[in-house]
Amino acid sequence: MNPIESDSKTKHASSSESSDSDSPVGLVSQGNQLYEPPPPTSSQTSGLDRWLMRTMLVKAGNPEIEVVLWDGSVVSTASSPTSVRVHIRNRSTLYKLLFDPSLYFGDGYSLGTIEVEGGLVAFNEAIDQCTHQHDTEGFYRDRFRRCVSWLKRNTIDAARKNIHHHYDIGNDFYQLWLDEQLAYTCAYFPEPDVSLEAAQIAKMDHVCRKVGLKSGDSVVEAGCGWGALALHMAKHYGVNVRAFNISREQLAYARERAKREGLDKQVEFVEDDWRNITGLYDSFVSVGMLEHVGLKNYEELGRVIARCQRPRGRGLIHSIGCNSPRMLDSWTTKRIFPGAHVPSLSEFMRIFEPQKFSVLDVENIRLHYARTLEHWLERYEQNLDQVRDMFDETFIRTWRLYLSASIAAFRAGSLQLFQVVFTNGANNEIPWTRAGLYQDRQSGSVEG
Repeated sequence: MNPIESDSKTKHASSSESSDSDSPVGLVSQGNQLYEPPPPTSSQTSGLDRWLMRTMLVKAGNPEIEVVLWDGSVVSTASSPTSVRVHIRNRSTLYKLLFDPSLYFGDGYSLGTIEVEGGLVAFNEAIDQCTHQHDTEGFYRDRFRRCVSWLKRNTIDAARKNIHHHYDIGNDFYQLWLDEQLAYTCAYFPEPDVSLEAAQIAKMDHVCRKVGLKSGDSVVEAGCGWGALALHMAKHYGVNVRAFNISREQLAYARERAKREGLDKQVEFVEDDWRNITGLYDSFVSVGMLEHVGLKNYEELGRVIARCQRPRGRGLIHSIGCNSPRMLDSWTTKRIFPGAHVPSLSEFMRIFEPQKFSVLDVENIRLHYARTLEHWLERYEQNLDQVRDMFDETFIRTWRLYLSASIAAFRAGSLQLFQVVFTNGANNEIPWTRAGLYQDRQSGSVEG
């Protein structure tokens, strides 16, 4: 995705105006016309077409879905009738799915050659429940993709390009569907029905308690988004923060907000990569950045933390993860988060073990991320007219699929959300119990 102008009325460039073939909004040329899905082909399906579709369903674990091909033929391996149907509009789309089901399903949906009946979340959840339980590595070409990924280095220049692809597409776009503070990471819901705004504040307090912040502490934050956590730490815990980020759009917003709220003396927003962090700090915090670091750079991240964290400091890394090492699907890594990797807990340890860090606490809040995404998707759908003023219909469908598929992945357990707290191995100034994690900051009472 290419960045747009900050004016929300500026239409995103179509494919005829952009040479970025990897951009989901550049897959087709829509101009300023309302998008209409292409009509299905008039040709009849063959026995081979139907056999190939059935074979794909079997290899995917027999998900509880039906596939309707372009001539109305229905293919299913579901054990019972289902309300979730996928409509494939032409033969070329079917054959592309054979090559890379993840990439070409996503592109097909974005372009309208694939439609889903019964809900995108329900469809993705049905797929995830099967692929999470079955060995689909060969089917999804994961061995090949792992080799290719290993050859790529997530250098500072590559990281900057990858971050630009997702985060620098216009603050006005994100303001339509994130919370008031533009927190673009998993919220924490003390009760399932609290508002998104309250849950994001609760998440920030949860992080601050875990690293034991106290007035006068110094904190370094690696990857700060639009600055919500850094400003919260400074305002409510009296700490000084240096926050590193390589997204210019996010930093401009964060600096302006800090100045507006009188916190620019306590919080310094630095436009630089995490590898260039300098200084000594009482706490290291990273929320939602590890996914962009690259597995090959985990040991280097550990060395950076070791050199910048004081001996009695605590650190926290908050990241999307998975239960066992695997590749993130090809559509997400090509169209949404290039260069992304979601680690297992064993891969997390590549950061901690070489530095002999002690892991103090591991919490998995994946269902909180599912709830967060439900809020985001609802707000996104409520603001489609404004999104349409900024982008074309292909972009709208791409982001609808991204948010819906993410909800399904966290519900089905194919994605996790880990918060890992750590310190230097010889540090004995650590909490005696976990009670402090549930302390009400204002009243001093303990929740639950």
